[in-house]
Amino acid sequence: MTGNLKNAALVAFRLALRPLVRVLLRNGVTWKEAAEVCKQTYVEVARDDYGVHGRPTNASRIAILTGLSRHEVKRVHDSLADGEPVALERMNRATRLLGGWHIDTEFCDAAGAPADLGFDSGANSFNDLCRRYAPDIPATAMLKELQRVGAVTEIADGVFRATMRYYMPDSQDPDAVLRTGSVLEDIGNTAAFNLDRDKEAAAPTRFEGRATSADVRASAVKEFRAYLEGEAQGLLERVDDWLSRNEAPSTGKRPERRVRLGVGVYQIQDDEKARREFKR
Repeated sequence: MTGNLKNAALVAFRLALRPLVRVLLRNGVTWKEAAEVCKQTYVEVARDDYGVHGRPTNASRIAILTGLSRHEVKRVHDSLADGEPVALERMNRATRLLGGWHIDTEFCDAAGAPADLGFDSGANSFNDLCRRYAPDIPATAMLKELQRVGAVTEIADGVFRATMRYYMPDSQDPDAVLRTGSVLEDIGNTAAFNLDRDKEAAAPTRFEGRATSADVRASAVKEFRAYLEGEAQGLLERVDDWLSRNEAPSTGKRPERRVRLGVGVYQIQDDEKARREFKR
């Protein structure tokens, strides 16, 4: 039974790895570079997730769990980065700011649409918006980035309009590659949680579902894309509204514990044409 589970885990790893390897090859990452990141991740997860009584795992136990020598564990541990890429945090802040611009009544017009904002003029400016939703990022840097990806446009001298609700970097941008990793991490965390949850304690699963068919006529791909984008965008905006209504207040004598919640929606398509389009 143990052997079957291990084989299943390795097959699952290979399936999950295939899209990542496509991204790595497209961006010139060799298998040796990927192997070093894999080592770092093994050490990081073993250290953080397999400790006893809430304490980080010691080097000896990490070596046993990962199969690395204690010397190699120390080397890898010393090489680990201190945190997530700064760009990833910037992307999260950008999406949060755009969401606030669309639903915060102080930054919307009478019809409930995002109002056109002066950079630092008027009752509520872009600078005010940035201070509220991305206080750790300079407003000028945020505005420049949102203009670069087409999420904000200047409609008059010093007056800006939101044209997107979500931050979406160009596909050839380094931020887009980081976003891909972040999306895959979210999907993987949910799937792994559902496998590892405490079934005896009847811990609820996190929602994860798919609707697929292997027999759809190929000519319907364009129609499905349009249908999905309309349905999914509506769902995401309703979820975004719900999340905003349930955010913990930023002030108060007894700050509430915060968690990251959300949902992701993605199109599934698997055919040779899609693979060829990816390679272009």
